[in-house]
Amino acid sequence: QVQLVESGGGLVQAGGSLRLSCAASGRTFSYPVMAWFRQAPGEERELVAIITGTGSSTYYSDSVKGRFTISRNNAKNTVYLQMNSLKPEDTAVYYCANRRAVVGSTSPRDYDYWGQGTQVTVSS
Repeated sequence: QVQLVESGGGLVQAGGSLRLSCAASGRTFSYPVMAWFRQAPGEERELVAIITGTGSSTYYSDSVKGRFTISRNNAKNTVYLQMNSLKPEDTAVYYCANRRAVVGSTSPRDYDYWGQGTQVTVSS
């Protein structure tokens, strides 16, 4: 079992920055792939970024590439999402997810554990 707890969401003006954190506990060493997804009201849950177990490989959706950075500190069992140059269209609930695999996936159906989500609101 893996437990995930997100934090760091909030209200920010367009052009601002936020850093989300996801604290993991449980058998995280067995399930190294971590990802951030987001879901806006009335929309499908969409992938934001993926990071492998060592952090050596990352993947970003086109909508956030160049603005967001995913990273991890395995000593602290924590994954981060640094979000810069935020836009109103980034407004969503952001979820941390864990996959029982060594390779990532862009589909939320392929992830096994989820956090409760943290709200990010970007005002124009």
